[in-house]
Formats: sequence, structure tokens, C-alpha cells
Amino acid sequence: MKIISSITMELKKLVSVFVFALLLFSCQKEETEKVFIIQGEAQGSTYAVKYVSKSEIINKQSIDSLLLAFDMSLSTYRPDSKISKINEGDSTIVVDDFFIETFKVSQQIHTETNGLFDPTIGVLVNAYGFGPTKEKIDLNQSKIDSLLQFVGFDKVKLNENKTISKKFNETYFDFNAIAQGYSVDLVADFLKSKGIQNGIVEIGGEIFAFGKNNVENKNWVIGIDDPTQKPEERTLIAKIKLENLGMATSGNYRKVMTDSVSGQKFVHIINPKNGLSQKGIILSATVLSPNCIEADGYATAFMIMEMENIKKLLQSRSDLYVLLIYADEKNQIQQFKTDNFKKLILE
Repeated sequence: MKIISSITMELKKLVSVFVFALLLFSCQKEETEKVFIIQGEAQGSTYAVKYVSKSEIINKQSIDSLLLAFDMSLSTYRPDSKISKINEGDSTIVVDDFFIETFKVSQQIHTETNGLFDPTIGVLVNAYGFGPTKEKIDLNQSKIDSLLQFVGFDKVKLNENKTISKKFNETYFDFNAIAQGYSVDLVADFLKSKGIQNGIVEIGGEIFAFGKNNVENKNWVIGIDDPTQKPEERTLIAKIKLENLGMATSGNYRKVMTDSVSGQKFVHIINPKNGLSQKGIILSATVLSPNCIEADGYATAFMIMEMENIKKLLQSRSDLYVLLIYADEKNQIQQFKTDNFKKLILE
């Protein structure tokens, strides 16, 4: 009996060790981090969210709900949004934090670019056929001048009671040149609020990356398109590492409207000072910033700014990382890179 008892005890010990090892292995397996991916549609485009976690703590519904709330504030494509009602002339609308932050950052960029970034450009955006209805009107200089009287940040005001005053009822807000970047920031902040330390958010080409892809033990890597490539091509002019930065690229090489009668082509970036839809020497502007809302806004403004004025602005904004692709006086393609941008490039 003692022998049997001894064998039984030894078996129990072995079973205990086996169970402990199994539990330890299960815990280790559970503790392993992996990359979770959420994809969907938003703002007339697509989005992709990647984050590193031990378990799935963010789902698609939560991302979609956040982006829907954002659209209900700032989307000109929704007739029931706050911005659409304000554009229709409703001065009683109380704006939310989404609208207020976008308004204030736009005002800052408007000042720093000497008025070349202006989200009250909406009447002209619509006239050229780039607005929600896609209907272009017959434009001449006289008609452009008549619409320009409704453009200008000095003609709108954010009141203390969170309503918006407009000097002219016709003034039309269009934050599309900055709002998408802001929505990227919001989703990234949402991920961080859930304890996620490593992730990347992309909405319609605007990006924010924080932390690293520590599953593969490397930085988040982003490719920048060559603006001279053909539509069917996908050529990169640079690959960069992105960490705790937002990135936006603006260019006139994709969004072009062609008049069905005259065949004249119009680019989507409009100069708010002269009302003209015209190509400058800059083919694309890529801007990185500690937040994507600023990256988005400055990338748009740089498309119509003079090179020397951009360089002057950048002297006081060392937090902006910039790549400009432009045509020189001989129509040769050139690149301008800030020193901090050069440090991000992967060879």
C-alpha cells in the first residue's frame, strides 16, 4: 500500500507540474501582442486603423460612431450636419467642440499663410464643381469677383455662446482641406484613451502614427507617391518612418475637373484671394506635424504659396516636416526637403 501511495503522490506531483506548465504557457500565449486591423468607409473615402494590443479592445462600431458624430458636425455632404445648417443661414446653431477646434486651427493657419488658407472659400469650391452637388456653373472673371465678396475669415465670427455669425448669408464654410486631418487625430486620441500605445490611423490618405509596430520590432513606415506618375502607376518617391506625427499630402495631380464644353481643366485647390483654380509650380506638398489637423491645413496652403514665403514660414515652425515637389523655371522636377524631414527618410 505504501508503494502504491508513493506512486500516486508522484503522479499527482507530475500532474500538478504539467497543469502549472500548461497554465503558464496559456498565460504567455495570452500575453502575446499582435496587430489588430479595422477598416471601413468614411467621409467619401476609406479608413484603416491598426493597433498593437494583447486583445481586441477597439471594434469597428466604436470607430464608425466617432466618425459619424464628426460628420454630423463638419460634413458639407450631409444636409443635416451643423455646418450645412450654418451654410444655409441658420444663425441659431450651437456648434460643438469638433467645429470649434477646426475653426480655431483654421484661423491660425489663415493668419500664418497671409490668408491663403481660408475655409470660407466654399462658394467658389461649389462654383467650380468640387462641392457636394458636383455641379459647375459657367464662370467668368465677373462671376468669380461677385463670389469673392463672400469669402474671407474676417466676415465670420465664433461667438461666446458657440453660435456663428456671418456678415453675408451667402458665405459658405468648407473645412474639407483640414477636417479629415482632424478626424485622424480624433481616432488616434480615442485609441490612446483605451490604453493603446502603438498604432496608426489612416483616413482618406491622411495619417497619424504613434509608438511603433513592436510586433515586428520596427517603425511604422509610410510611402509617399510620386506626383508625376500616371494614374495607373504606383511609384514612390520616398519611404519614411513615422512616430508620433501626423502626415498629409496635397496635390493637384488627381483631383481635376474638366469642363464638358470647353475642355478646360480646373484643379481643386482654389486661391481665396483671386478666386482662381490654377496650378502653381508645386505639384505636391507633404507636411508632417505633431498633429494631423495642422499637417492637412498647411499641405493645402503650401500648394498655392510662393516657395520663398513657405521657407520664411518654416523658419518659425521647426515642428513642421516638409517635402515639396515642384517644377523649376526650366520645368524640371525638383524637391525641397526640410532638414528634419530628411532624417525620417529610409534608405
